[in-house]
Amino acid sequence: MSIDHLKRGKPEAARAEDDAKVRATVEAILKDIEARGDAAVRDYAETFDKYTPASFRLSPAQIDALVAEVSPQDLADIRFAQAQVRNFAQAQRDSMQDIEIETLPGVILGHKNIPVQSVGCYVPAGKFPMVASAHMSVATASVAGVPRIVAATAPFQGKPNPAVIAAMHLGGAHEIYVLGGVQAIGAMAIGTETIAPVDMLVGPGNAFVAEAKRQLYGRVGIDLFAGPTETMVIADETVDAEMVATDLLGQAEHGYNSPAVLVTNSRKLAEATLAEIDRLLAILPTAATAARSWEDYGEVIVCGGYDEMLAVANDIASEHVQVMTDRDDWFLEKMHSYGALFLGPRTNVANGDKVIGTNHTLPTKRAGRYTGGLWVGKFLKTHSYQKVLTDEAAARIGEIGSRLCILEGFVGHAEQCNIRVRRYGRRNVPYGAPALPVETVG
Repeated sequence: MSIDHLKRGKPEAARAEDDAKVRATVEAILKDIEARGDAAVRDYAETFDKYTPASFRLSPAQIDALVAEVSPQDLADIRFAQAQVRNFAQAQRDSMQDIEIETLPGVILGHKNIPVQSVGCYVPAGKFPMVASAHMSVATASVAGVPRIVAATAPFQGKPNPAVIAAMHLGGAHEIYVLGGVQAIGAMAIGTETIAPVDMLVGPGNAFVAEAKRQLYGRVGIDLFAGPTETMVIADETVDAEMVATDLLGQAEHGYNSPAVLVTNSRKLAEATLAEIDRLLAILPTAATAARSWEDYGEVIVCGGYDEMLAVANDIASEHVQVMTDRDDWFLEKMHSYGALFLGPRTNVANGDKVIGTNHTLPTKRAGRYTGGLWVGKFLKTHSYQKVLTDEAAARIGEIGSRLCILEGFVGHAEQCNIRVRRYGRRNVPYGAPALPVETVG
């Protein structure tokens, strides 16, 4: 491979050290919440957010008052964005059908798609009020039919952010808490004296939120490991450096550890993009954050051709992948590891983040190798069931099942089959003995 890294980010060893510190901090907080409940949650809210109201849960009157603070235009935009998310989520839900089939005469198999019964939706707001995250989790859970939707968000500049609260409320949240970070994740999953625990956690967050979800997985379900934002631009000379640099920095501003990677087959474009990033960082209002992300986590990779670009992109498995080439559909066909694709210069990651309708809660840290992003199906559990309706079917399945149980040495299992053969079949089978062979298995 003729791959050249014009810029690299932090070494993996340094990133691993950062991760270890996060793990230890989160583990201590979660243990404290489990031991002290509401008191611990209140202490951490005071420490990290400087916010300790009489109740972290908003009352209906408080919600109405906050929604009233949102301008008519902003409310209309929120409603528009949620309509796009709901429309796509509903189309996805409609594609998931309950099924029931007769696999053999008298043997009925099926499955039902049943909503998770309670979900905790985390909406980041400490650094930026992530209004759109409420659409992605709360509104999508509502389309799935989740009967208890809990939403939590950090205070923004010392108080609830009206637009975030409005989005949660309009999205269909049944309980809204102004509570951020690990303390919110822990309270929803573990439960406290005032917050009933949920069955599943969803939503993006910083490294601490992502680690809290990881440590709580198993105790509750999670959507995926959605840590700090990642973006990749796959580009050739059909697009210019200003477009590429804008798309890289547009996501790097999320936080101090948001990877942004350019993969290209054009050294000219790569060098021009590096210069353009320097120019934009001199004028971007969020440059303090974006510059640090770019310095520590930015990469520029020059490849020898499109096949190499594809291989590098699939290996990195970035959360957001912006493709701007002369063969965008080729990448759509060939890419297999990513969060979401944004194809062509007319689209962009911000569209997906805020309004276009696809879900923006996506896998990070190479999790795109084994999972997709949040969608309506994540809130549904597919449960199978079986029915045997005839004596003949019970005897036939029982005979074969008994022999397979004996093959593995499970005599008690075999007797479950044998008793059905004795009750419903025409041949006697002694306790613990394999059933008689059937002549044909069709």
